[in-house]
Amino acid sequence: MKQVSVSQLENAYIDACDTEIEAFKPGNVSVHSEGHGMTVDDFRRSARVSAPYLVDDKLSLGEKIYFAIEATQVEVGCNTNLGIVLLAAPLMEAVQGHSFCSNLQNAVAAVLGNTTRSDAEWVYRAIRLAKPGGLGEADKEDVQSTPNVSLTEAMGLASERDRIAYQYVNGYKDIFNYAIKRYHNSLNRWGGPSWAAVSVFIYLLKRIPDSHIVRKYGDQYSRMIVERMSVLEGEFSVANRPESLIKRLREVDAEFKSLGINPGTTADLTVACVLSVNLELLFYT
Repeated sequence: MKQVSVSQLENAYIDACDTEIEAFKPGNVSVHSEGHGMTVDDFRRSARVSAPYLVDDKLSLGEKIYFAIEATQVEVGCNTNLGIVLLAAPLMEAVQGHSFCSNLQNAVAAVLGNTTRSDAEWVYRAIRLAKPGGLGEADKEDVQSTPNVSLTEAMGLASERDRIAYQYVNGYKDIFNYAIKRYHNSLNRWGGPSWAAVSVFIYLLKRIPDSHIVRKYGDQYSRMIVERMSVLEGEFSVANRPESLIKRLREVDAEFKSLGINPGTTADLTVACVLSVNLELLFYT
């Protein structure tokens, strides 16, 4: 495993956030289309103020998450990056504290296998601070209470209804088994990281119901979303220039936003994919 500076690590995270915000993700905030009461500047500022805490190796996993969210709330006053931070923190912890692992996936597994109740307490505080939409209440280990289990165990209780929690108990399966391969294939084809991120977003949203949407609307729009992503995926598969599909992306984006559909969880997973690629390039090549 290579020796990498803290500034390189911080830049890897900020670059992943910037790549995602530059990607035209229908229904989500991007440089092509803002919405949902949030701006591109909100997301850029959130990335930069949260980064120092995520790369601070003196902080525990839970502390990284809490202080990154606290800094975001002070800076922008809204929930721009709870999902991003929840996914990014174990990745940062993995490369900083598990140099004995042969690859990033194994290092992440080592992190997730050793979370603590203290980590859960800090994360519960972060979630309460961010106040994500549609959180609701849980029968066991509700975030309004004090956790009695480790962070990974708490995520396990939420994994059936939240795809970010699912990553914690399945070793980031969606990222390592599917998204990264899709990203590299698209990047090799088009050469643009933001368009590769669009491809990942479409791929995931077609196949995995977005937790943020499901919490808000149930299955009301699930079929329609799959149909729209299937069409986009087909058009991207034959496009030599992804820019030629901007008009189509604008149409789907406008439709989603008119209905209040925001695939926020899929966008968070897209950031995690790009960050994983960046970290693999830094540490394992």
